[in-house]
Amino acid sequence: MERGRLFQRRRVCRFCHDPAPIDFKDVNVLRNFLTERGRIIPRRISGNCMRHQRKLTIAIKRARSIALLSFAEER
Repeated sequence: MERGRLFQRRRVCRFCHDPAPIDFKDVNVLRNFLTERGRIIPRRISGNCMRHQRKLTIAIKRARSIALLSFAEER
């Protein structure tokens, strides 16, 4: 019996589908794109388009620099 490939559907960019602005002050939205260790989830996993992933990364870094988000979670 041959093993077939698992087909994963391409995720649609959340920000293209629902045009909400990416704001560094909106911490609840930004936390959805961070791992439990505080790292930014890559584009191929989150499903964002390149333009919105770049804006999201800048917003996360701005929120970290003014201490709205932590750089790393404590163990």
